[in-house]
Amino acid sequence: MSQVITSEQLLAQLNWRYAAKKFDPARKIPAEIWATLEQSLILAPSSFGLQPWKFVVVTDPLVKQQLAAQSWGQTQPIECSHHVVFTVRKNLGADEVDHFIERVVEVRGVAKESLTGYRNVMVKSLEKAAAAGYVDQWQTHQVYIALGQFMASAAMLGIDTCPMEGIVPAEYDRVLGLTGTPYATVVACAVGYRSPDCKYATTPKVRFPASEVIQHV
Repeated sequence: MSQVITSEQLLAQLNWRYAAKKFDPARKIPAEIWATLEQSLILAPSSFGLQPWKFVVVTDPLVKQQLAAQSWGQTQPIECSHHVVFTVRKNLGADEVDHFIERVVEVRGVAKESLTGYRNVMVKSLEKAAAAGYVDQWQTHQVYIALGQFMASAAMLGIDTCPMEGIVPAEYDRVLGLTGTPYATVVACAVGYRSPDCKYATTPKVRFPASEVIQHV
């Protein structure tokens, strides 16, 4: 596939992007743009392709207020257009692998039997991780891959984001009805349009030079 954007365009949008601390509550993301951003979540890569997550999109003002109260006093959940809660599928195991295998058969039209070896590799990897006590940690790492792709996609569309780890995950679960389900809150991301008076929008981006963070071997 040919290059669809230039290097200059990509870097311009990544430089434009910042963690918006103040959103314009009067501006809402158009439905067609939001649909594209949801697709960027669906298309996010994950280990083995297992997609161990669910993305809860919050637009209800009352729910957003409840989540803001569990966000260490931050107002982004109230002001933003959409507030996305990234959750991890806990205790991933053989059942989830089989669900994924069924989807592979459906999408690619291959025989289920041809995927037996692939299935066994995935199941054994998850069982090993579970026995060592880190399967949920492993899958939580996948959620951050989706967050990164989502934020980059938003920037390319001129949409502001603010990733938020300053939240109380257990209380988010309670508000969203996730308590007692296989899913648990990991991180949130406010999405919308920056407020015209957000002082951080024009603050120079501070990054270490390439010589400090890039190593060629």
